[in-house]
Amino acid sequence: MAQVRKLEVSIPPLDQEAMRQAVARQAELTKPAGSLGVLEELSIRLAGMTGRLDPPLKDAVVFTLAADHGVASEGVSAYPREVTAQMVLNFLRGGAAINVLARHAHARVVVADIGVDADLPAHPNLSALKVKRGTASITQGVAMTVEQAMQAIDAGRSLVREALAAGLDIALTGDMGIGNTTASASVICALTALDPVAVVGRGTGIDDAGLARKLNAVRRALKVNAASIAQGPIETLAAVGGLEIAGLVGVIVEAAQQRKPVLIDGFVSGASALAATAIAPRVNGYMIASHRSQELGHAAVLHQLGLRPLLDLDLRLGEGTGAVLALPVVRAAVHLINEMATFDDAGVSGHDNGPHPPEPGHNGGHN
Repeated sequence: MAQVRKLEVSIPPLDQEAMRQAVARQAELTKPAGSLGVLEELSIRLAGMTGRLDPPLKDAVVFTLAADHGVASEGVSAYPREVTAQMVLNFLRGGAAINVLARHAHARVVVADIGVDADLPAHPNLSALKVKRGTASITQGVAMTVEQAMQAIDAGRSLVREALAAGLDIALTGDMGIGNTTASASVICALTALDPVAVVGRGTGIDDAGLARKLNAVRRALKVNAASIAQGPIETLAAVGGLEIAGLVGVIVEAAQQRKPVLIDGFVSGASALAATAIAPRVNGYMIASHRSQELGHAAVLHQLGLRPLLDLDLRLGEGTGAVLALPVVRAAVHLINEMATFDDAGVSGHDNGPHPPEPGHNGGHN
């Protein structure tokens, strides 16, 4: 039997003392206990992640990773494969949805070519980390070798380390790759044993015939790669995943290792989050679910992760758009716990009854 690959990573535990301080602080603020709902829970979780009640979240970085997928040849997308490279150029010109939203949210976008099937021109804002020109079709065998999956993970980790040097308080995940919801669905089904019928959605907006092809592709991928999937999460990524999916695993893992919150985007990012949790379980404590995607299986992914989404806007674009839209909510949670007056400060009588803020360790999800 082939040796199961491990990732050298050390995720620190959440800071329980900081979380207790956040719980106590929430109880002192001029509001009924629990009245700010998820914002209170979020402020406590952020304290656990960062070790402080006032974590700076000014330097937000969206990691938008791009790669192509061999399974796109199976007619699983409404768009041709060439769109991946074209959209990367659009990112670099600042014309995509993620660019617009990031500008308004005061976030920086890092665009990386992890596996685009094209020779992209050099650009000062493009991180050229191509592992290979797209994956092989997952319906025929493994998408890539385990070594290539590891290289993609390492590429994602290197992006976070580079961003830290320029300033990084919170990491946001994003993706671009025609065919990547098919690969993501395959990863999710492989890691959770969910039936593809409950996970495979319309992605870019395919019709019924396209959905049938996509569902069939996922089933074939799971069957032909069953032996590799059985070996472990990294082998699963290599077998049925994608280069940008693996790269986002690296982003998530490295950010958590550096005690940085990770704002997870939609369906594709969710697949990466599941894989990252399977590889390094503690990483889950550093994840914040930005939104619930319109993609069929995303709610199931969030349930598996035990995360409650902050927004539900019927989004299904990717790129990091949902994560950037949720960023002001995350920042608001920190502002509230630090800037609201306490009952003593304001001379307001407190109230001893009613619900209390969640205890340390609660993440607002389904655990």
